Amino acid sequence: MVERSAATMVVCASHSPGMGRDVTAEFGHTFRAGIDEARRRVTEFAPDLVVFFGSDHRRAFVDSVPAIAVMLNADGLGDLGSPEGSYDVPTQTAEHLVEALLGHEFDVTAVRRVALDHGFGQTYSHLIGDLPTVPVIPIYLNCATPPLGNPGRAYALGRRVGEELASLGLKVLYVGSGGLSHSPPSLEVPAAGMSDEERLAMNEAGRAAAKDKINPAWDHAFLRQLTEDPKSLAGMTAEDIAPAGVGANEVRTWIAAVAAADTAMEVVAYEPVPEWITGMGVVTTTQS
Repeated sequence: MVERSAATMVVCASHSPGMGRDVTAEFGHTFRAGIDEARRRVTEFAPDLVVFFGSDHRRAFVDSVPAIAVMLNADGLGDLGSPEGSYDVPTQTAEHLVEALLGHEFDVTAVRRVALDHGFGQTYSHLIGDLPTVPVIPIYLNCATPPLGNPGRAYALGRRVGEELASLGLKVLYVGSGGLSHSPPSLEVPAAGMSDEERLAMNEAGRAAAKDKINPAWDHAFLRQLTEDPKSLAGMTAEDIAPAGVGANEVRTWIAAVAAADTAMEVVAYEPVPEWITGMGVVTTTQS
């Protein structure tokens, strides 16, 4: 039997470019309060290691797109106010994790240098602060560029990651960043040949229409499933996510993080924020 970690904690939280642009904090007050509470809990937990399941918005991975990648080194891109600098990746631990995942038939890419955008950095800064601060293993899941892996496979990945790291005897924080319902125009079309400037212009032109693509009913149903029956996430399909828009594919990161710790979860905050075109949520390990 695998020895359990000294302690585990999970935080899953939405990120949004709109929040990065909302520099006067005009919108999203409920979500902001929720992320502040999650940060307080993370500070109290004081993790020895963060395992961060995140996505990419077709910046780090465009022409070659792995389904799953473990970063052996990584920098912050600094977009939308996300942190710059280098993540403190414990490379040897990350390498051992890659070897273990490959040994259990997860076809994982080992990435030795990459700049991670706000799909990692925004939530990292909200929960932890500036780089590097705390050791972190970033794990990328392709949530943007079809074909995408089955959401249920993210659950199996998370369980294996949790089992492999349990023997370290560390206080491990598992983070999932992305979602909930949203459908950015630039993710509704193929990425090939599109520059960053073209992508931003497309999102700007389609922002008004994207406000109507938030699906609070779907968000609430997903949050109930995650908190009341998390093991059922192992059977989640792409068709289950489709009504919430292409951006909701990022909930694969939540599924992986929840599976990794295999602990009870509670909703800290949920708020649809049309100005950010996203259903914004925060869930954490249930507090006793």
